[in-house]
Amino acid sequence: MSDRKRSKIYERVFVSMCVIAIALPLVLLVALILNIAIDAMGRIGWDFLVSYPSRKPQAAGVLPGLVGSMYLMLITAGISLPIGVAAAVYLEEYALSNWFSRFIEVNIANLAGVPSVIYGLLGLELFVRAMGMGRSLLAGGCTMALLVLPIVILSSREALRTVPSEVRQGALALGASRWQVVRRVVLPMAMPGILTGSILSISRAIGETAPLIVVGALTYITFLPDGVMSPFTVLPIQIFNWVSRPQQAFVLNAAAGIVVLLVTLVLLNATAIIMRNRLQKRRNW
Repeated sequence: MSDRKRSKIYERVFVSMCVIAIALPLVLLVALILNIAIDAMGRIGWDFLVSYPSRKPQAAGVLPGLVGSMYLMLITAGISLPIGVAAAVYLEEYALSNWFSRFIEVNIANLAGVPSVIYGLLGLELFVRAMGMGRSLLAGGCTMALLVLPIVILSSREALRTVPSEVRQGALALGASRWQVVRRVVLPMAMPGILTGSILSISRAIGETAPLIVVGALTYITFLPDGVMSPFTVLPIQIFNWVSRPQQAFVLNAAAGIVVLLVTLVLLNATAIIMRNRLQKRRNW
């Protein structure tokens, strides 16, 4: 057998292995989603979305968890996005290339890989105890903001790097100040990537359970939060509570809650894609 034929065989084997490596997880994911959807079909409905948790599985709903998740994501986004984008702008546009900047960059990259439960322990000590926020919605939002902040910074820096340096130099040559270049040229051009990375990071946070359990989110709650200092629960914790129950009917409720959580994540990701595409159409370079 010639070397050319042997290389073609190796190439086909390699391509086949790559296809199997892609197809197998997708098949398992589809099977898992279908299994959950089948279990949830009997419980998904408007009553399930607007009802409070109950000791009777047929009357239980996800309203406190759904509302708590939305409030928590608003607080998380309100804290992490301004700080993360500002930090990315400073590191990319203003910071000097020295040991201090490299030290910050290495630590941000390392923080992005820290297990989420560590952020929960940090939030418990810093926000719940030291700052006296208690086991409140604000403490949970601050903890989740710490969790997603490194991801927001990294994704925003990557978006800023996509803006050609010639654009910056041209604006400076026309007499614009550094701040005017950043505010009117760089940020508008990088905004599609910044928004996409930010929304995807928030999508990750909405499915986290461990940090919120450590911070003190409730597993059973029959009221809606009335302020940032109110006790709260979220969808993942509500699902965890139902899965831990021995009754089969609560397992069906957990499947329905998982479907609601998946739909919420899909909507967030779709929003990121739509916003990115619309903003990209406005760029002329």
